[in-house]
Amino acid sequence: MYRGTAAVRGFLGPLCVVLSATALPAQGRTVLPDGSVIIVRTTTPLESSTARAGQTFETVVSDTVTADGYTVIPAGSRIRGVVSFAQAADRQRSGVIQVNFDRLTLPGGASYPLSGKLTSTDAAERRQIDASPDPRVVLVGGRGGVGAVIAGAGSERSPVSGIFSALGSLLSEGRDVRVPAGTPLAVQLDQGLVLTRRGTLRAPNAYTIYTAADRIRAAQQALARLNYYRGPVTGQLDDATQRALFEFQADQGIMATGNLDNRTASALGISANAGGTGAAAAGAVLSADEASLVRRAAQTLAGRYRQELGVTPTGRLDASRDYAPAELELLFALSGFADNASLYEQLVRVSGNADAAGAAGGALIATARRVDAAVQASSSPQVRSAWSTIRTQLGALDPSYR
Repeated sequence: MYRGTAAVRGFLGPLCVVLSATALPAQGRTVLPDGSVIIVRTTTPLESSTARAGQTFETVVSDTVTADGYTVIPAGSRIRGVVSFAQAADRQRSGVIQVNFDRLTLPGGASYPLSGKLTSTDAAERRQIDASPDPRVVLVGGRGGVGAVIAGAGSERSPVSGIFSALGSLLSEGRDVRVPAGTPLAVQLDQGLVLTRRGTLRAPNAYTIYTAADRIRAAQQALARLNYYRGPVTGQLDDATQRALFEFQADQGIMATGNLDNRTASALGISANAGGTGAAAAGAVLSADEASLVRRAAQTLAGRYRQELGVTPTGRLDASRDYAPAELELLFALSGFADNASLYEQLVRVSGNADAAGAAGGALIATARRVDAAVQASSSPQVRSAWSTIRTQLGALDPSYR
């Protein structure tokens, strides 16, 4: 399977639990395939200066993980990490930490074994790691926004001494790994996990993962049309399919995990009913980071168009210019959408009400449609191109909005 690493500056994810397939009723199970990535956050600092092999640490699942419309890992679940190798920095080389993940504990106290490792959602890091078969993934001190970078350090089959020779110049800064509490990490499943479905079938949100063969097959076909995938259309989420999904996500500005999630399915134009989940897209919610991306893009575009029209930050129009009504309509539409995108981001971050956040997504799409109607009057290809990118991001809220 496709194995990468999660840049500590990127989002990383926890792993789920392997349960006996015979221990659960067939209608109550969902399988997360090996290679799936889930997002967690550290609860305590992790530093190479003090870490020791065998030391455990805890991470918390940031957002509820749903698969094919059902909750499988509730937010607040805990994933235990284990330090498998640690080396403090010295004058010649940076600190190094290797971690694995071995246990999932749900909020109700149920605890299950799992097998997972660190991976990266950063395209450059993931490609570097994937250059080696069965790579040993480590945190290296001195680089990256949170005090570490994720890298491949040779094969898992090589001796520990091979870590340093494989990392080479990455060790040159001579600094320790420092991962603060609250750092997002991504964990990749080494084995498929059979999980118990919780609750009732719900509309998909940004974190919904699709595993049904029909949905995977549709993704393979769409990726092949876009020249990301060249393998057979099998309906199996294999290494080649996950690699293609990752590359597509990286190019589209979607959190690159290799999962077939709702955001990616929407961007690929896959029908909301593909895979037979029966869940409608209404009520989907962007993550806080995705909402932030939409808000920033909208504000930048609105500001760019104001400059194009010669409108000052205080609202003064160019007295020497004749403004067409269509130009002012687009100005109002873009400004209104930027304001609503900012409000939507606030609601997603602090509301704590999933149903209300889902309804807010529908309202945001409604304001976007006003821009759709007005942008046709713009003579600027830059404005139309920038708005097209925002529309793609909004597709995660409503797959029919493309």
